[in-house]
Amino acid sequence: MAFLARILRIVVAAVVLVIVAGIVLHLLHASSSNGIVSAVHDAGAWLVSPFANVFHPKDPNVALAVNWGLAALVYAIAGGILSALLLRAGAAGRGAWMRRRRGVTTA
Repeated sequence: MAFLARILRIVVAAVVLVIVAGIVLHLLHASSSNGIVSAVHDAGAWLVSPFANVFHPKDPNVALAVNWGLAALVYAIAGGILSALLLRAGAAGRGAWMRRRRGVTTA
């Protein structure tokens, strides 16, 4: 389970990195005709689609930063909670396996 928790953390870190990179590239007015900028923005837009237009500030740059930042925060928190649960499940399962192997019973 620790291996799955580590993989989950890596995936969540990559997702958050793409979203934050999309925010930074948008705020710096990076050229959308560049392939890398376009790919990062497209991937970020797909990842944050459940959080689109949660907040409606007047400035479009602020709107993108706030909504995409919310998505990054939610992904980071959810990923942290899920990886912690995986680690705990693995530790609990390992303890039960060791008790069965040793023949120890609990009252």
